[in-house]
Amino acid sequence: MQQDPGLKQLSTAQSVTSLSVSSDQYAPRPTSIDHTGLSESLLIDLLMKHLLNGGVLTKEQMVKRLGVTGGIIQDLLDSAKTLAWVENRQTTTDGQMRYALSLGGEIHAKQALSRNGYLGLAPVPLGQYSLVCKKQSSRANPITFEMLQKGLSALVLPKDLLFKIGPAMNSSRPVLIYGPPGTGKSYLCRHLNLTIGDDVLIPYALAIGNEVIQVYDPELHHRVDSEAFPASLDLGKGHDPRWIRCKRPLRITGGELTAEMLEVQFDSHSRTYMAPLQLKANNGILLLDDLGRQKISAKQLFNRWIIPMEERRDFLSLQSGEHFEIPFELILLFSTNLDPKELVDEAFLRRLGYKIHFDALDEQLYRKIWFQVCADLNLSCTEEVFLHLLIDYHKRYEKPLIPCYPRDLLGIMSDQISFMEFESVVTPSLIDSAWSIYFV
Repeated sequence: MQQDPGLKQLSTAQSVTSLSVSSDQYAPRPTSIDHTGLSESLLIDLLMKHLLNGGVLTKEQMVKRLGVTGGIIQDLLDSAKTLAWVENRQTTTDGQMRYALSLGGEIHAKQALSRNGYLGLAPVPLGQYSLVCKKQSSRANPITFEMLQKGLSALVLPKDLLFKIGPAMNSSRPVLIYGPPGTGKSYLCRHLNLTIGDDVLIPYALAIGNEVIQVYDPELHHRVDSEAFPASLDLGKGHDPRWIRCKRPLRITGGELTAEMLEVQFDSHSRTYMAPLQLKANNGILLLDDLGRQKISAKQLFNRWIIPMEERRDFLSLQSGEHFEIPFELILLFSTNLDPKELVDEAFLRRLGYKIHFDALDEQLYRKIWFQVCADLNLSCTEEVFLHLLIDYHKRYEKPLIPCYPRDLLGIMSDQISFMEFESVVTPSLIDSAWSIYFV
């Protein structure tokens, strides 16, 4: 398999760029406080915190901060005024009313902030999230051989791997990819979400009772809607802005994984909750790279996820001890260089469902990768020089044809050419030098 860091993203024409069902059907805009699925007290507290943070705000600014309609904001302001928490201020030059906290409102906002430091869009109730998450499952539109072939067209890999990987992607079972280092396991996993290619709705935050857990992570969730809020305060069209339309997430974790990362995390300083990695990866792919090298043992990990892997639901808890259930609706991939039998016993291996072995390439595929990397690096190489590498080094020293070698060896040669100001031509002497540098 090719391991080329310069792999280009698929073009828009190569991927599906819309939800299979209209997003406003999945999550229509709520038109009243009741329709949000949230308590009025939670919304008022959130509005008070935003006013405390913003000082003086117009209704339009509050709409954008909370992600609810102007009508809902007006209802919340009316309730807050009845409690003498909000005051009118001088209008803007274009006639918009401005609002600020009263002294009593400021006291209430600070108390609300001390209980829960969340400051963002209004959250989505857990029940609604569970329904939408299940509807958006990637398994609702199974991957075909043609889709997989097109999605991975920039990679060079044995065709028989496609016949193993495709069904595994459609399965509800976890997938273990194993084999020697450098065979392209992690590289393939990092590009599998390109084969799905569509968009999903990610909630900015979840409401568990009156507690709020932030889910949206801009480093992981790549939004595709550049502007979630039209100019109108009514927000009459499109999906509920509390949901962010994003590409299906790909969450990768390796040796840094700890048991704490699998649970809801509470920051006692900011008084905020953050979602665990599997919740952030829902409706996408979660890759646990280098299985067996994490700070949590493979056995502990599988024990933690026995129920999620089999029943596609997970159980989490809050600082208060309150437990709740979330969907475990993702493609779970494990990648390792180690012997699977040394990591876990046979009972756990059976639960993984798909075990796909990666190994060295044949000469034809290795040659294809070699000359493709040459083209990517603007290097010229003759068949005679390539045979020098194959016969005098790989065969002589019994080095298998591992997919990462072309990228690594040619990368060293490219560095040498730049330093010595040579012509961009691969020569036997450059191969000799690169081989001696790369292999111990």
